[in-house]
Amino acid sequence: MTNNELIWIIFLLPLSSFLINGTLLTFTKFNTKSISGPLNVLTIGFSFLICLFILINGIGSSFDYQSGSFQWFSFGLFEITMGILLDPLTLIMITVVTGISFLIQIYSIAYMEHDEGYSRYFTYMALFTTSMLGLVFSKNLIQMFIFWELVGATSYLLIGFWFKKQSAIKAAKKAFLMTRIGDFGLIIGILLIAKQGSQYLDITQFYLAVQNGIFTTEILTLIGLLFVVGAIGKSAQFPLHNWLPDAMEGPTPVSALLHSATMVTAGVFLIARMFPLISAIEIVSSTVAYIGGFTLIFAATMALVSNDIKRVLAYSSISQLGYMFLALGSGAYGAAILHLFTHAWFKALLFLGAGSVGHAVHTFDMTKMGGLKDHMKYTYWTMMLAAISLIGIFPFSGFWSKDEVLLGASKDSNILFLMGLFGVILTGFYMTRMMLMTFFGDFKGGESGLEEKSLHESPKFMIYPMILLAVPSVLIGFIVSSPINLGGIDKHLMVSFLDHNKLVFPDYHHHEIKFNFMIAIVSSLLAISGIIIAIFTSRSNINFKFIRKILTNKYYLDYLYEEVITENLFYKRFIKLLDFFETNFIDKASHSLSSSIRWVSNKFAITQNGQLQIQSITFFLGLVIIISGYFSWLLLGGN
Repeated sequence: MTNNELIWIIFLLPLSSFLINGTLLTFTKFNTKSISGPLNVLTIGFSFLICLFILINGIGSSFDYQSGSFQWFSFGLFEITMGILLDPLTLIMITVVTGISFLIQIYSIAYMEHDEGYSRYFTYMALFTTSMLGLVFSKNLIQMFIFWELVGATSYLLIGFWFKKQSAIKAAKKAFLMTRIGDFGLIIGILLIAKQGSQYLDITQFYLAVQNGIFTTEILTLIGLLFVVGAIGKSAQFPLHNWLPDAMEGPTPVSALLHSATMVTAGVFLIARMFPLISAIEIVSSTVAYIGGFTLIFAATMALVSNDIKRVLAYSSISQLGYMFLALGSGAYGAAILHLFTHAWFKALLFLGAGSVGHAVHTFDMTKMGGLKDHMKYTYWTMMLAAISLIGIFPFSGFWSKDEVLLGASKDSNILFLMGLFGVILTGFYMTRMMLMTFFGDFKGGESGLEEKSLHESPKFMIYPMILLAVPSVLIGFIVSSPINLGGIDKHLMVSFLDHNKLVFPDYHHHEIKFNFMIAIVSSLLAISGIIIAIFTSRSNINFKFIRKILTNKYYLDYLYEEVITENLFYKRFIKLLDFFETNFIDKASHSLSSSIRWVSNKFAITQNGQLQIQSITFFLGLVIIISGYFSWLLLGGN
């Protein structure tokens, strides 16, 4: 079988799971609980094995990009194709999506066991995984946008899964509406490309057009900035960031999937997919880099004071996505995708660990936790490994990818480099604080005054995926980004594999990637200093009330967006303006029109009195009008 054929199988397996689960759930009274979860595990697990097979073969050889397409529809000269684009970026993304989704399906069997929406949950999860896979291997921008919107729609269903909770409904609406702002920018950018010619909607053709100077610099700049708007909406970058913390209202496995490896990485993927465009225009690449640099610090500061364990991880995700934006804007394409790859595994583990803790204490409020280390040893140790990896301590996975990002930033801008370093301190602080509040000290009673002796570890179907995720959280960074050759594994394997992408870098010349010891030492010391500061402040009474108030209120941006802009400007003023316009113009115009028609009809009704002479005169006048109109048309040059 060819790789293209295998890709279709990867896509069709979770799609078949969605169709089977959805059909049984909708059209039968059959209890699908015994089928829906295992079916997702089986289909997505098999997809993951195929992805792993293609990735290992691709990395082990001189992999060139592959593509195949077919005509979807045509309208005159306008033609749209659909197909598969398989390059190193695609291989890595589909492996991450299917691998993490597979483990989360296993975890969900136990986590969602007693939920009345069990089968509906797995139906949505299968559709979401299918949508994300379709987005990743799309060859055409219209095709990509369709799956982009499907990802948004299914994320709305999953975030608002517990639709009886008002907070979940509000969070789902907020996520849907805020990401639509970004989507509007993306579709305008795609339409600008289509205006130049429908053939450029094919991604490979668009790359050639950019390289050959077919588009003007002004058009490319506008398209690039619009694509950036789309990316920051999906990846929750400033100023479209504040939907992500609220999205924690969905089930925890949903948070693990959406906010580690799939939905939020779609924006990073878009920038990476459009890298020839982004890197060609300096103002666009700088915009990406500085948005990422600002966001990584901005989000991390809010994680410093949050007491909800899932929201801490949400802010952490926003911050780490900022690192990826910073890397892409700095031209460090390989480093950005390497960080996406390593981050996905340990962040998924941290979310699943948060779910395990919440399962035990029935709350996500860390002020009601504490002392769980001895009662939940598997959860504690797996989360500890993931936290150390996220902080970036040698030799864990996060260390290797974070330092590649910092190296890329250092080559582009000292300001971006310093932003990245400051983020390292903040990451060390908020992750240490989270672990201390959750697992150390005295138990605070949980949500409803639990007795400490009632605490217990989570079921094995929740623990096993966490243990499996701990392995790549510790080792995968060193394996794919080692500074030395590891037997048959070349040093800096993944970055070399990504930078050898002939589709993105047609003039690629091999260059040796060197490990920067100075950056590694500095970043490690800063990470350790963040840990020490967190431990020190946890044992002291230092309380920066003013700063804490600002951070706790999320810089008052929610107030600005929801109260000032949405409530006061939109609802109270804009809606009132529309109401005034409708009442005084549209309604009056429609009433005047109906009155005029009624007056005219009443006048004409006089002629319909049944008298032959009146009807004859009416017929004659109508005939005169028609003939006069015809001759007037001839005199004016009609033919």
